[in-house]
Amino acid sequence: MSRSTRSALLLAGLLAAAGVAHFASPKQFDAVVPESLPGDPRTWTQASGVAELALAAGLALPATRRTSARATALFFAGVFPANVKMAYDWRNRSPKARAIAYGRLPLQLPLILWARSVGRAGD
Repeated sequence: MSRSTRSALLLAGLLAAAGVAHFASPKQFDAVVPESLPGDPRTWTQASGVAELALAAGLALPATRRTSARATALFFAGVFPANVKMAYDWRNRSPKARAIAYGRLPLQLPLILWARSVGRAGD
């Protein structure tokens, strides 16, 4: 298996695990849905879980990998506001909780770059 295939499958696994977590433990995700979004936070939690599962499936299949990787990069950029909200909301929590919330913020960039790299490998 090539390095680019392994990278794509690893990213797919990460997204699949996150997607399943949205359904297995939705309350933690509901809490970070920005209030500015219309509707029930659970709907957004479920929608993002479905999106992550769909992106994972697309990354796992060579025929859809390039398009799915590009969509994954956009998805990672799109969920960044939820991470900002989480960091803001957790600013008065324990040092460990704050470290988790603040640590998520700079991780978005490597995730976006990883997805873009998988998409370029599909070219």
